[in-house]
Amino acid sequence: MSIAKDVTDATFTADVLRSDKTVLVDFWAAWCGPCRAVSPVLDQIAAEHSDEITVAKVNVDLNPDLADRYGVVSIPTLMVFRGGTVQKIIIGARPKADLERELQEFLRA
Repeated sequence: MSIAKDVTDATFTADVLRSDKTVLVDFWAAWCGPCRAVSPVLDQIAAEHSDEITVAKVNVDLNPDLADRYGVVSIPTLMVFRGGTVQKIIIGARPKADLERELQEFLRA
């Protein structure tokens, strides 16, 4: 079971844009192999850094308006939101060490 929070068109504003914490949003789909590969890595990051960052998942097949709004054309696409704005975009599945390096400015050591 995923630790990451499922977010939809209906809950995105409250869960992501209005969040007090930094939110890492994973735009994914069930049929996407790299998305399935990165999912457990994101769960580990969510568990280990829960004080600093919230990990959210948006299924692009079920929420195409969000994918369109943020220009997601390749999945997985990870977007870091802080204060309601996109701070960083990471495209493609990466190993945990690479993702933590990419996210280090948002995570405490």
